[in-house]
Amino acid sequence: EAIKEQELLEIALKCLNEGQSLRVLNLSDEQKQILQRLNLLTTKPLMYVANVNENGENPWLEDLKQLAAKEHAPVVEICASLEMELISLSEEEQKEFLELANWQEPGLHRLIRAGHDLLGLQTYFTAGVKEVRAWTVQVGATAPQAAGVIHTDFEKGFIRAEVIAYDDFIKLGGEQACKEAGKMRLEGKDYIVKDGDIMHFRFNV
Repeated sequence: EAIKEQELLEIALKCLNEGQSLRVLNLSDEQKQILQRLNLLTTKPLMYVANVNENGENPWLEDLKQLAAKEHAPVVEICASLEMELISLSEEEQKEFLELANWQEPGLHRLIRAGHDLLGLQTYFTAGVKEVRAWTVQVGATAPQAAGVIHTDFEKGFIRAEVIAYDDFIKLGGEQACKEAGKMRLEGKDYIVKDGDIMHFRFNV
């Protein structure tokens, strides 16, 4: 194992001496884990954000995409001037703006989602009478781990989770309607949280 690690470090050193990021190396999962332990800066996930004009153009965009491809990094294109205009509008005006621009969503939403994807993160929600909160967890997190993001006692004393899928919650118009339609599920400790889940935790400490 020590020999493997030495060989990998020699490859990494050569790459760095050539002025390249370690992200350009095509490594096995085992090699990635070895380098990950060393906490090297150029092995960290990277995302490029390109500011484009209203037509989606930037003279350096293709060069940036080529560089990003070598580093296995995503590129998110944002028109900063339009985004600034968008956030100054009311909610209704924003909807009209998006339709006129033929956008599915604001660029900021795409940027956040790309960041989540890059870091292996996802979001679940808790919905109470007074507020709705979004919580961020790693993809693959179990229900108790998700509960622990709110408070460690929730994870320690986890009993079960009441779960509603996001699409059902939006389509039916809320928790009560989902209950009546049989769309609320009871899940145990092994449940893997899905992106957008609406969750209510039962616990006892």
